Amino acid sequence: MQNTKQKKGMSNREIVLYSMGSILLVGGTFFVGRKLVRDAVKKHEENNSVEDGSIASYAKSIKMAFDNDGWWGADEQALRTTLISIPSKQTFNDVAKSYQRLYNKSLMTDMQSELSISEYNEMVSIINGKAENKNSKVVNYSKQYETWARRLKSAFDKSYGFIPGTDEEAIKAVFIEIPTQSAFAQVGTAYQLLYNTNLITVLKSELEFWEYEPMMKIITSKPK
Repeated sequence: MQNTKQKKGMSNREIVLYSMGSILLVGGTFFVGRKLVRDAVKKHEENNSVEDGSIASYAKSIKMAFDNDGWWGADEQALRTTLISIPSKQTFNDVAKSYQRLYNKSLMTDMQSELSISEYNEMVSIINGKAENKNSKVVNYSKQYETWARRLKSAFDKSYGFIPGTDEEAIKAVFIEIPTQSAFAQVGTAYQLLYNTNLITVLKSELEFWEYEPMMKIITSKPK
């Protein structure tokens, strides 16, 4: 009688194999479905990235700066230019989400791995110095002066391996952004408060004598 029931039904081994097959089928369907959704989202972001000034285009420009046309290291100037052009922290957060959708990676994690400490600090300072959202009307000038001071410090802290150096392009980028000679003086005050060091003294020590005068001319040519 027992033998007859086993023939009509499934053995324990068959039941286990059937269950495992069902689990694998469901699991496989889930992963295939998730990949299809992810690919569709990525395609949508790629289509949006062709529009200048779009969230996806910022994300793509950042990735291109990291890739640097296959050369070793990131293109810091291209990255700096892109981050400066992003209008607000809210927009940057949207860019980070778009970056995740496009490349399935964390933007901030990639930034940490691609940049040196001083470069990373500079880029974070650029982001932190932005308004909370693009509709913000009130500018917090004291915070902006501090942001510029921190970016200058990051430029001074640049190193090439164990060899100390200076990121002149990062200094120039800050100097171009500073609107007036008075604002530059306020940046100097912020730098003194943050690092207990005179900004002009540091500039003279960090720049060669043939670099210092042209750099300062950027500031002295601005309105008072």
